[in-house]
Amino acid sequence: MTEREVIVEADGGSRGNPGPAGYGAAVYAADHVRVLAERREFIGIATNNVAEYRGLIAGLEAAAELGAQIVTVRMDSKLVVEQMSGRWKVKHEAMIPLADRARRLVAGFERVSFTWIPRKQNSHADRLANEAMDDGTLLDEVRTAREPATAPAAPTVPADQAASAVAAQPAPGWTGATGRPTRLLLLRHGQTELSVQRRYSGRGNPLLTELGREQAARAAKMLAAKGDIAAVLTSPLSRARETADAAATALDAPVTVLDGLIETDFGDWEGLTFREAAERDPELHARWLGDPSLPAPGGESFDQVRARVDAVRRDLVTLYPGANLVLVSHVTPIKTLLQLALGVGPSLLYRLHLDLASLSIAEFYPDGGSSVRLVNDTSYL
Repeated sequence: MTEREVIVEADGGSRGNPGPAGYGAAVYAADHVRVLAERREFIGIATNNVAEYRGLIAGLEAAAELGAQIVTVRMDSKLVVEQMSGRWKVKHEAMIPLADRARRLVAGFERVSFTWIPRKQNSHADRLANEAMDDGTLLDEVRTAREPATAPAAPTVPADQAASAVAAQPAPGWTGATGRPTRLLLLRHGQTELSVQRRYSGRGNPLLTELGREQAARAAKMLAAKGDIAAVLTSPLSRARETADAAATALDAPVTVLDGLIETDFGDWEGLTFREAAERDPELHARWLGDPSLPAPGGESFDQVRARVDAVRRDLVTLYPGANLVLVSHVTPIKTLLQLALGVGPSLLYRLHLDLASLSIAEFYPDGGSSVRLVNDTSYL
């Protein structure tokens, strides 16, 4: 069914801000009576503003699928309406990729207008957003039901037996974990200009270089040869999206954007080299390198990254039991997933090197077991 003129109403919410978040969107015919499409999704841990933008994006995508050319967007988010109307600047770096994505969708229509409405006039989209957040609660209940009430205590090994005990550890796959694991193929994005210059690249949004696109193509060819991949999931940032799109095309698999896979927010250090950041904040930078609870100035701590990445991991194990998934992300989220799979401390974040467009593989079992099968493979490049 094709509708030339439609009305999009969108909403998003977060129970905690940031907290469990979801969005809803409804597409109406021009008469504002017939509902042509509905969208809703639980997006993990996020802020209200991120959820609002995700609702807008979902609504615009649905309108495009209906063949609409003239779109009236109605939202109760003053921030989104003003930013998309061009009256307010998008200042927060976490919002930049979402706003860019929405603008690209807007450019595909003949005309799009944005109108702020009171919350009570946005009840349909609000209901969908709350249903999406309720879906998140259900996921938590499913996870809780699957997790053991208490973890078995680790056996105590005398010091003089430590070496032989390590040697006797079973190989991956012989860990005693039961069930078929959800296998995560962790692909780092390809090269960008900031990668070349070895600068902190967090929430900034540089595109892939020509070499980066070639790396993405080679990685996609390698993944296609593996086959049996259920989905491609990606960080919302452009460098990851470009890499993910190449993989999805080669695999003929759907792409899903997960905000939890976004890179660390490096705050005021964004775009600086290691030396420049150390010279700017020598004491803080030195402490930050060894303390995962300490955020970069105006940014995010590695502990915060771990919390959102672990939420993504748990949801994927619940939603894709026994499946093979490609996750396209960045250095810190990929290291964090490897850290979670290995059950080791934060030192791994500072000691493990991951090349651009490299592949690592971690497995997570429904009973809580995990293993790492591959780290930093670049043989296909």
